[in-house]
Amino acid sequence: MQNGTFYGWRVVAASFGLAVLGLGFGFYGPPIFLNAVCEARGWPLALVSMAVTVHFLIGSIVTANLPALYRRFGIAAVTKAGALSLAAGILGWASATTHWQLFGATLLSGAGWVTMGVAAVNAIVSPWFVRRRPAALAVAYNGANVGGIIFPPLWAAAIAMYGFAIAAAVLGVIMVILVWMLASTVLSRTPAQIGSLPDGAAPAAATGPADAARRLPGSLIWRDRKFLTLAAGMSLGLFAQIGLTAHLFSLLLPALGTQWAGLVVGLIGAMAIMGRTLLGWLMPERTDRRLIACASYTVQIMGSMIFIAAAGTNVPLLILGVVLFGVGFGNGTFLPPLIAQVEFAPEDVPRVVALIVAMSQGAYSFAPAVFGLIREWFSAAASGAAPGFYVATALVQGLAIYAFWAGRRAEAVRADTQHRARR
Repeated sequence: MQNGTFYGWRVVAASFGLAVLGLGFGFYGPPIFLNAVCEARGWPLALVSMAVTVHFLIGSIVTANLPALYRRFGIAAVTKAGALSLAAGILGWASATTHWQLFGATLLSGAGWVTMGVAAVNAIVSPWFVRRRPAALAVAYNGANVGGIIFPPLWAAAIAMYGFAIAAAVLGVIMVILVWMLASTVLSRTPAQIGSLPDGAAPAAATGPADAARRLPGSLIWRDRKFLTLAAGMSLGLFAQIGLTAHLFSLLLPALGTQWAGLVVGLIGAMAIMGRTLLGWLMPERTDRRLIACASYTVQIMGSMIFIAAAGTNVPLLILGVVLFGVGFGNGTFLPPLIAQVEFAPEDVPRVVALIVAMSQGAYSFAPAVFGLIREWFSAAASGAAPGFYVATALVQGLAIYAFWAGRRAEAVRADTQHRARR
């Protein structure tokens, strides 16, 4: 405690700010950058799209190695380095005059933004919370959606007014200064340094449900059914979400027009914040979190079915579909780390979260292209109806539900085995 306030909530506030900046620059920025580079250089769309994919793939590699980087250099130093790398990379996007310069810039931007992404936020917040971790992560992760609300129009306006290079330089400097301040003043402290226990609670309350789980060192983790099903569930779920979101604006355009289509797509972020926040604060401590993940994707499948019923023309149904899809949108990144918290040994959780986030990011890097091909296979896609597109989304989300459910059975078998051993 410090001045009557648990210091962990200051860490949550700082992590919220990191998520706003990291996702605003590194996740929501590349689609804007793609258009700016194509217009400025006249390069093929396919080439610049590949650069975006490389950006995300490099990020997935760095994400998988974040726990090792944190152990060696500390969270504050890694975060500062990531901000510098991200700013330099985006400036490289803006100033590249050759293809190899563009792809070189993606290495810097891709490596930098994930130090403020989902796995980073989880690693920063988790040491401070056990019982209240769902609420803490819900607040911190909401920064990602806020970044999605603020930065796309900000990037578009800044590039249109001042050019990509000046916009990248100015916003990049501001981002580095803000991240540097947060890392130096808040993230440089650990619970041990200030004598704090998780949740600011007594030692008895600081134990977690995963304390009895067996360790999974080295390659054992790749043979563990709980880990594999969790990674598959997160990857499949985010693949479907990113794939649909990448094309939703153009699918809504025939019925709603440019202005209203943009506003309706923005509902996804607002509903994601609401759904994640309510779940984080109201979810009972002993609830089966895999079952909640299954329910969340079931709601999104209902949204896909309503999109089909709307046939690209029924505006109320289209809006209802967006609302249902948006309610579960934030849970794709929110719930898997919380599942890891209760299913794996505390020492393994940072590694598990880093790996599942890296794998899912590598998977969803290809989602816009794959779903673009699916749209091309169905001629109705041009009208905004695209029933086959929405069926494909629902099928992938159904596979995600199956993965989470299969891991739930594995966890039940493990618990039964431990119970018998104690008897």
